[in-house]
Amino acid sequence: MRQEEWNNDEKYCRKNKEETWYIKNQLTNRKDTDRMKLTGSEEAMALKAFEYELPVHLIFGAGKAECIGKEVKKYGKKVLIVTGRGSTKRSGLLDRVEKLLEAEGLEHLLFDEVEPNPLASTAEKGAQIARENGCEVVLGLGGGSIMDCSKSIAFAAVNEGKIFDYIYGKKTGKGALPLILVPTTCGTGSEGNCFAVLTDDETKDKKSLRDYSVIAKASVIDPELMMTMPKKVLASVGFDALCHCMEAYLSKACAPVTELFAKEGIRLIGENLVKAYENYEDKDAWGAISLASTYGGMVINQAGVAAPHGLEHPASGLRNITHGRGLAALTPVIYKKSIPAAPERFAEIARLLGGKDENELVDILEQLLETLELKTSLGNEGVKMEDVDWMT
Repeated sequence: MRQEEWNNDEKYCRKNKEETWYIKNQLTNRKDTDRMKLTGSEEAMALKAFEYELPVHLIFGAGKAECIGKEVKKYGKKVLIVTGRGSTKRSGLLDRVEKLLEAEGLEHLLFDEVEPNPLASTAEKGAQIARENGCEVVLGLGGGSIMDCSKSIAFAAVNEGKIFDYIYGKKTGKGALPLILVPTTCGTGSEGNCFAVLTDDETKDKKSLRDYSVIAKASVIDPELMMTMPKKVLASVGFDALCHCMEAYLSKACAPVTELFAKEGIRLIGENLVKAYENYEDKDAWGAISLASTYGGMVINQAGVAAPHGLEHPASGLRNITHGRGLAALTPVIYKKSIPAAPERFAEIARLLGGKDENELVDILEQLLETLELKTSLGNEGVKMEDVDWMT
C-alpha cells in the first residue's frame, strides 16, 4: 500500500467521529491483568451477566445438500427459490436443487435477480412475486448477498410497505415466511444469524434488517458446495468471516459463549484459509473454513460488529465495493490504532493466527492479505476523498 493511500484510509477512520466512539466502546476496556485480580466467586458472578439466544437449525457436513428438498417440505408446498444471476446455474446446483424439490412433490418459482450488495428494491420485487404467487416458503441459494436478500424477501412478503421503514424502526414487523438457507460461499455467516444487509436505492445507505423472524428454519451448510467459487471470491469472503470473528471477540458485548465460537473461528480460518486457497482439493480445509464462517455469523448475532464493518458499509453502499475488499482496506488501518485500547485481546487474536503478541497482529493480517492477493486501499476500490463527508 502506498503511503498516501494508507494516510487517506486513516483520515477516513479518524474523521468518522461516531464510528471512532464505537471503536472505543466496542473494544474490551478492562485489561486481562485486572481480570486476574478477581476472586473465583467474583469471576463466576461476572460470567452470569449475559444472555444468549440463537434459535437456528444448522445442518452441517459434506453431502448434506441432499436433504434440501426434505427440509423445505416441512414448511410448505410452494417454494420461491432466490438466487443470483449466474453462479448456481453454471455450477449445476440450481438444477440439482430443483430436482430435489420435485422429488418431494414441491412446486417452485425462481427469482434470480439478486445482485451483489442487494438493493431494497430487489428484495421488494421478490417479495411481491412471493405474495402474488402464494409462495409458502423461501429457499435462499447462494452467497451472502443472496442469503441476505432471501431473508428480506421472506420478511417483506408478510410486511407491507418499504423495507427500510422497518430497518429504521418506523414500522414494526409481524413475522416472515419460513426460510431455508443454503450457503455457497464461506464468508458472511448469514445462515447463522438474524441480519439481512440491504442498500437503500435512493440514499445508498447500507444497513441491516435485524429481526429474529428471518433466522432460517434450517441452514444446510455443505462444504462441497463452496468449492466452485473463484479464488478471488474465496479470498474476499474468507477475510470477511475472519473479521466477523475478530470483531465479535473484541466487542464489549462479547458473552462467554460467543467468545468460544469467535476464538475457534479465528483459529480455524488462520489454519485453513490459505490451505483451501492454495489447494482446492483439501476438503478438510474447506470444511474448517465453512464451519468458521457459520461461527462468524453466529457471534455477530450476539456481539455485533465493530469499526471495520461500521466503516466499510458506507463505502460499499456508496461505491458498490466488494465487501471483503473493503474490509481488507480498512482493518489493518483501524487495528494499528486500536491495539493500545485492548492489547490482551489483540494479543490473543495474534496467537490464534500463529503469532506471539499484539505487536505482530497487523503484520500477520497484512501478510495474509498479500497471500490472498487481497491487499488494497479505499482509493484502489474507487472511494474518492470527496466521498468521506458523505460516508461519515
